[in-house]
Amino acid sequence: MNGWDVGGLAWRGLTRRPVRTLLTALGITVAVASMVVFLSLGEGIRKVFTAELGGIGPDVQVSLSGFNQGFAPQPNLPESVVGDIRRLAPDLDITAVTPVVMSVRGSLDVSQSAVLYGLPAAQGVGAVFPRTRAAAGRTLGAADEGQGVAVIGAKAAANLHLGLGSTLNLNRRHRVKVVGVLAPASGLVDNFIFLPLGTLQRAEGAEGRVSLVALKLADPRNARTVAETLSKRLNLEAQTQSDFLSFVDRALRISDAVRFGISLIALIVGGLAVANTVMMGVFERTREFGTLRAIGARPGFVRALVLTESLLLALAGGLGGLLLGLGGIAAVNAYTQHLAGIDAAALTPRLTLLALGISLLLGLVSGLLPARSASRLSITEALGRV
Repeated sequence: MNGWDVGGLAWRGLTRRPVRTLLTALGITVAVASMVVFLSLGEGIRKVFTAELGGIGPDVQVSLSGFNQGFAPQPNLPESVVGDIRRLAPDLDITAVTPVVMSVRGSLDVSQSAVLYGLPAAQGVGAVFPRTRAAAGRTLGAADEGQGVAVIGAKAAANLHLGLGSTLNLNRRHRVKVVGVLAPASGLVDNFIFLPLGTLQRAEGAEGRVSLVALKLADPRNARTVAETLSKRLNLEAQTQSDFLSFVDRALRISDAVRFGISLIALIVGGLAVANTVMMGVFERTREFGTLRAIGARPGFVRALVLTESLLLALAGGLGGLLLGLGGIAAVNAYTQHLAGIDAAALTPRLTLLALGISLLLGLVSGLLPARSASRLSITEALGRV
């Protein structure tokens, strides 16, 4: 008996109980789809940061504790550090030194959240984000320093329902007037609200302190050397864009592990369903297996037959899970595009291979016990059962 016989018999065995087979495959489909959607979030966010960070943001970022404080560090760095860096700037080919205060405006409604980004008004938004331009109104200028004005990103303006002349309350005592709305540029920057440095320092109670110092270099390829030099001379944390991407990747790997652990519960349930379906098939087809053995089929053939059924079930569920996962990814991206202008989920080739690989492994493991039981059936006992 050749491989075609195994495949044909396995297919007939599954289609003999179509409802049971369909429900089992559906269970695997849902389990694989949940894993695909969960893990696609990490893949999508990686792509967003890799694609967008290269052309925006500082070449080197100096702060007190680096990325240990997260994306928006607390304003705990003495502003006197800015002068120290400017004195070193000529020797290190630093072309721009920009002190920054950052704060996250949080809300239970994530669409109402935004990042407040304070920087010297005289330097303007382009000092750190050179690709930005105003779609309405104007950007920050030297006369705005310390004034209650703001320039808002396109997505933040839409989410917060703000336009030119609108008033934004920073807190109970401080409010600013929107003097400019930026054109859509980046899924990250579009959610920023830019304010004069002194204005945000007063609102945050952080006079004389900054969150970080953003540096632009004449040659960005020297970022690693400049960062190491500043760290040694100033005893501070200085990181490059690649450091930030590495930090994001490490954080995403941890979150990937958590999401995979959650998905694993559903995968185990799906595996038990496969094992139950195949085991029931073995029990119901005892006489069939006995007949196969009687006409010359070896135990290994029966074992391969049962394993093939299990693998076919898992493969069908895996392919269905990928298709259902694509639908879930599309729904997630529709939401995040509306919310932040980014695709937060992505089905990458490695995620596709992982999903199919886990599906087949699930089928293989689930079929081992039923296959062993079927191959060890006694011919006499099997043919004697009604």
